[in-house]
Amino acid sequence: MATRTETMTVNMGPQHPSTHGVLRLVLELDGENIVSSDPTIGFLHTGIEKTAEQKKWQQIVPLVERMDYLGPQSNSLAFCLSVERLLGIEDEIPERVTNIRVLIAEVQRLSSHLVWLGTHAMEIGAVSVMMYAFREREQILNIFEMIAGFRMFPSYLRIGGLREDLPRGFHDVLGPFLDKMSEKIDLYEVMLTKNQVWTKRTVGVAKLSKEDTIAMGLVGPLARAVGVPYDVRKVFPYLNYSTYDFIVPTRTDGDVFARYQVKIEEMRQSVKIAQQALKRISPTGVYDCGDYRIVPPPKDRVYTEMEALIQHFLIYSQGFNVPKGECYVPVEGPRGEHGFFIVSDGTNRPVRIKSRAPSFYACQALPRMIQGGLIADVIAAIGSTDVVMGDVDR
Repeated sequence: MATRTETMTVNMGPQHPSTHGVLRLVLELDGENIVSSDPTIGFLHTGIEKTAEQKKWQQIVPLVERMDYLGPQSNSLAFCLSVERLLGIEDEIPERVTNIRVLIAEVQRLSSHLVWLGTHAMEIGAVSVMMYAFREREQILNIFEMIAGFRMFPSYLRIGGLREDLPRGFHDVLGPFLDKMSEKIDLYEVMLTKNQVWTKRTVGVAKLSKEDTIAMGLVGPLARAVGVPYDVRKVFPYLNYSTYDFIVPTRTDGDVFARYQVKIEEMRQSVKIAQQALKRISPTGVYDCGDYRIVPPPKDRVYTEMEALIQHFLIYSQGFNVPKGECYVPVEGPRGEHGFFIVSDGTNRPVRIKSRAPSFYACQALPRMIQGGLIADVIAAIGSTDVVMGDVDR
């Protein structure tokens, strides 16, 4: 007598633990094996892109930071660079601003990768790693708070420059942190790289081929884990990245373990870039708003801190007109290439704001990753993609 079998359909999510946001996966199972899956998104939709059309250009900075809430200042950097290109001032940005932006971008990448490492390891079973990773991440948030008064969404970057100059004592805080960070990364690897539980849950799991990766437009660590060395900082250098000494780490296996290896090395490279940027930035002395934005004050005048903040508030509230046109400027964020396509009609508000979100592209890769695998490996697959649903449902 023939045995009759049938598949079962179950929902995984939407809930934040394990699915890294409100991601719903409709899984078709044959026992514990995955036959097919259908990612369902849209539960977190915030309408940020549409809301931005009602705001003045400078007022959009805090909005875009809330898309990818683990790499907020990478979002605001991409937006500012796009607007500056339309304004025709990208070559006029002060060198100090450029160096500080590089520094902030790399420290932000480090912070994002630490959250990824801690949560990803915890979901697979290495709970203690999260305690160490979040310890360092808290120190980075303290540094952001020192810069701008806010930890998660500093809104420190501005079109044409920065909100204000770096605070006094900044070098004394960030320098020692970066010096010790390499040792911390070594510790993460001691706990994970040769750990048998970790390797059995990651090696050969959720593999992607190079051909599928390219066909789906995947970028960042996902692409570099299959041997695609695409990095916006190298291919389309911005912020003078071509003058910095760093490499683009790649692997070829395309599995969960390869993505882990790429991101660990990316953390080391971010520390290296941040140290180079910090050396190029002279410590803050007298409070002078001339160095951190494109419009300097009169040369015979040194602004007090209060006067500078009042001047900034007036520019922020009144807005400015951006020439008619459209453009797209990409940057290399924590999850790969992302940028903003902006359209201006010549007024102080945009006609259209559209974000290229790497997390959105990563979601389409999940069905291919997990097909034929075990249901227990779905969590490892999702964690390795490092999706942020705010970046998807924007």
